[in-house]
Amino acid sequence: MDRSCSCNMKGLLVGIGNPLLDISAIVDEELLRKYDLKPDNAIMAEPKHMPLYKELMENYNAEFIAGGSVQNSLRVAQWILKQPNVCTYFGCVGHDEYAQILKERAEADGVRVHYQVTDEAPTGTCAVLVTGTHRSLCANLAAAQRFTPDHLATEACRESIQSARFIYASGFFVAVSPESIMQLAEHAHTKNLTFIMNLSAPFVSQFYKEPLEKMIPYVDVLFGNETEAEAFAKAFNLSGGSPKEIAQSIAAMPKLNGAKRRVVVITQGSDPVVLVEGDSVTLVPVTKLAKEQIVDTNGAGDAFTGGFLSQMVLGKSYEACVKCGIYAACHIIQHSGCTFDGQSAYEC
Repeated sequence: MDRSCSCNMKGLLVGIGNPLLDISAIVDEELLRKYDLKPDNAIMAEPKHMPLYKELMENYNAEFIAGGSVQNSLRVAQWILKQPNVCTYFGCVGHDEYAQILKERAEADGVRVHYQVTDEAPTGTCAVLVTGTHRSLCANLAAAQRFTPDHLATEACRESIQSARFIYASGFFVAVSPESIMQLAEHAHTKNLTFIMNLSAPFVSQFYKEPLEKMIPYVDVLFGNETEAEAFAKAFNLSGGSPKEIAQSIAAMPKLNGAKRRVVVITQGSDPVVLVEGDSVTLVPVTKLAKEQIVDTNGAGDAFTGGFLSQMVLGKSYEACVKCGIYAACHIIQHSGCTFDGQSAYEC
């Protein structure tokens, strides 16, 4: 049964991820080559990348934008739902001004945040290098990677987890605290909640297959784009070469709760979104924008997920969830970073 946007949905969705302050700038391809970065890719920063952040601030017209994949998605979900505190976010930040910026931005958009705060590292940052309609992400997790499972046992987090009906974790966070994800996954399974994950980036499947393999049986809904799906299929030796075939193979992987069919959602840029619900496959067409309308594709995936999650909370069909995801992504890519103007015009 569909819930109205006006009913009380406080605390229904909990997300866990890496809170990062994006340092975004339009650059040339020479800068990508200098730091061995590729368009439309996302990596963790290595020592050779550390000068990049300062270079963006000093030599380019860099913007500071509240980021982090899950936090972005929850902000978009709140924007669609127009009711504060539906979404609650966990992540680790430093004891600094960047953390305050992130908190203020998230709360202004309606997201409740329960940050773990560490004095051992500064708040994480993500370099966003925009070249035309492409973007390359290089994340320096810093404080974000100091998240520890005991934070989930704090009173605020425990109460949020108990009231949640949907739990969302990013693939990026598999590299930080797989133990925390497993705690939430097991709780979701025990309480018959919906557990949702995102493949996030190819490196997650390439380098974190072992913890990811333990999580997949708990996953009720899985997001990814075509590149991430291909990397996952290669890591897990799945059959099929097309995004549709890979999505079907992922849906058929072992699942603890057999009563719920696994849903797999693969985005393909401007090509149709692949939606697999158990044995059913739907290709949902994407609204195509003119090239001059596209400002920044950086937030497209996060926005799509946020739009999708907003309709899941309302109990809508998965196809309706995809359509809202497309709406959100189309709006976001017409702005710089994962930002939006005014109220959402989407009718829940």
